[in-house]
Amino acid sequence: MLQVTPDPGFGIYIHWPFCKAKCPYCDFNSHVRDRVEHDRWRAALVRELDHYADATPGRRVTSVFFGGGTPSLMEPATVGAVLERIAARWTVGSDLEVSLEANPTSVEADKFRAFRAAGVNRLSMGIQALDDAALKFLGRQHSAAEATGAIALAARTFPRFSFDLIYARPGQSVAAWEAELTQALDHAVGHLSVYQLTIEEGTAFFPLHARGDLVLPDEDLAGDLYEATQSLLDRAGLPAYEISNHARPGEESRHNLTYWRYGDYVGVGPGAHGRLTLDGEKFATRAHRAPEIWLERVERDGHGAATPEPVARESRGSELLMMGLRLREGVARARLVEETGRDLDGLVEPAALERLVAGGFLEVGKDTLRATHEGRQRLNAVLGTLLA
Repeated sequence: MLQVTPDPGFGIYIHWPFCKAKCPYCDFNSHVRDRVEHDRWRAALVRELDHYADATPGRRVTSVFFGGGTPSLMEPATVGAVLERIAARWTVGSDLEVSLEANPTSVEADKFRAFRAAGVNRLSMGIQALDDAALKFLGRQHSAAEATGAIALAARTFPRFSFDLIYARPGQSVAAWEAELTQALDHAVGHLSVYQLTIEEGTAFFPLHARGDLVLPDEDLAGDLYEATQSLLDRAGLPAYEISNHARPGEESRHNLTYWRYGDYVGVGPGAHGRLTLDGEKFATRAHRAPEIWLERVERDGHGAATPEPVARESRGSELLMMGLRLREGVARARLVEETGRDLDGLVEPAALERLVAGGFLEVGKDTLRATHEGRQRLNAVLGTLLA
């Protein structure tokens, strides 16, 4: 019999779609507006929460995540109103994790204490670099000095905090990256997210890259940068629990673990996605991406979501593998059975699985399928083979 796995949790994601400026690498659903009617947005977020609460009675919320966009541009009163409605409509434990993404500009940093008073207990900051030239290249609105100042304020204000960095930037050497990452470790406490720069269609960087004006490190150098990241952070006591996320034991983002373990979560706000199990079936939910259209639909209909789409059992297995193999812990085979009614033999091609195991990219245990270190570094190729 397969080992029983822990409940992956039930999360609520709140999308705030507004930013001061659009970063040239960002393909998220974020928008710049001269003016935001905060009272209308507060009421709409709360109203869409009610829509999903009606569909999921009796669930226990384990995490709330305010993402974006730039949620630190929200009024703290909006955060408070959302959390109050969540507590009123669902069961909420005393250990609820409430994360909010923030940018470290001085104006937003001044609001940290108000966000803490509203109920936020984990801050996630978009630092991205600790070098002023790199920050300018990335289109960030803060300086390296503002970044370190905001980190220090977060450490004094919140029980838990994390920040993001971007590496594999044009012209970046392994030695320069190691020096920057070492500097970051002077400020990181429990959690650090480290992402490789990728060029996504629809971003300002995309046409520059396409015509050769923006050149990223080649595959070999990118691999060396990845290996240097893993080695340095392992030695510092922040191993990767997911491809891009490093934490001391117990400091992992519980909300993001819900995603990667393929748990249920509600998505509220423009463009927000969700996965909900209702009467034994899994449904994909998504909201309209355009902020103004979403707002009008919520005010008219009580929500801005399209009709939920059933996720076929085979697709559930593929989604679980795509998410779970990002984790160092891998995929619990019992979860595959729970979601699909089948174990590995019925979901993947045995010959492909054997090749990946023989090549040192996957490990199959009695209870778990996991990607090795080499497999996680090449996960897109591994998944392409496994799920072909």
